Amino acid sequence: MAAHAGIIGASGYTGAELLRLIAGHPEMDVVVATADSQAGTAAAALYPSLAAAYPDLELVATDDGAVAAVAGLDVVFMGLPHEASMALAPRLVGTVGCVVDLSAAYRLQDASLYPQWYGFRHDQPELLAEAVYGLPERYRKDLVGARLVATPGCYVTAATLALAPLLDAGLVERTGLIVDAASGVTGAGRAAKPDSSFCAVDENFNAYGLLDHRHTPEIEQNLRAQVLFTPHLAPMNRGILATCYARPSAGADLSTATVLAALRDAYADEPFVVVVDGSPGTKATLGSNTAHVTARYDERTGTVVAIAAIDNLTKGASGGALQAANVALGLDEVLGLPLVGVAP
Repeated sequence: MAAHAGIIGASGYTGAELLRLIAGHPEMDVVVATADSQAGTAAAALYPSLAAAYPDLELVATDDGAVAAVAGLDVVFMGLPHEASMALAPRLVGTVGCVVDLSAAYRLQDASLYPQWYGFRHDQPELLAEAVYGLPERYRKDLVGARLVATPGCYVTAATLALAPLLDAGLVERTGLIVDAASGVTGAGRAAKPDSSFCAVDENFNAYGLLDHRHTPEIEQNLRAQVLFTPHLAPMNRGILATCYARPSAGADLSTATVLAALRDAYADEPFVVVVDGSPGTKATLGSNTAHVTARYDERTGTVVAIAAIDNLTKGASGGALQAANVALGLDEVLGLPLVGVAP
């Protein structure tokens, strides 16, 4: 019997991506999809790419009726702004099998960080403590049977997959880490913004969120390390490339072979992480839930370089959310998730 799913906030890019992925999931069906500004619109009219899979699905308002409609479902995905997710989650947890939140409302373990990095106070300590971080490569056992899943940030997924195995193996220091990462424009969301319009983005490449991007504490939480994170906006629709720099641990006997071996050991049994000898590129991961990672050791400068490429909407958001939901519900983890990117 198929798992019944709801999507709260289905009109954004992550909602559309969830609809795309679940359409190919043999054991999950979408039965409710909500939106606010697009309520009453057919999903196929908003995103024609969904027409064949969802010819009759209409987006309904996110109201009390929608909350009642999702009660009893196996899983509900929330693609809402952070504070809206925090307001709605307590009404859903316990009434559905699993709530998978794609916002940052439950990502940070330390509630005191929210005012500084997100501009609101977190007033749900018990639910925050219960939430399981939705990165199966790091928290798979904790996800089994989870009632509330906090989907990682897209930049955070890439940086964590690139650096965590090197830190786990004691090969690099936990201070002075640098993460330079570039994202496609879909990372800014579907809403119109001056700095993500075509004229602003086309033939442009710029850094933003200097020194204070809100993914910084989440990366540091995952890595248990000090990180300087600088995000960049690239003139492409989808994808993230994270280039990370670290200093060798004292006494570590490093080479490129050593750091590559650490990645291969960590991801030997992971279906959605590929360790590559060459330099990863975002095109190879387009539309897939697979991360491509590599590493090098530069003897001349004494620096370790670790690189990860992902699709920010798939592995970095909706695909990661569906992967975590599969684990939480006891389904085969790979169901509904493309392993292969779109090429050319």
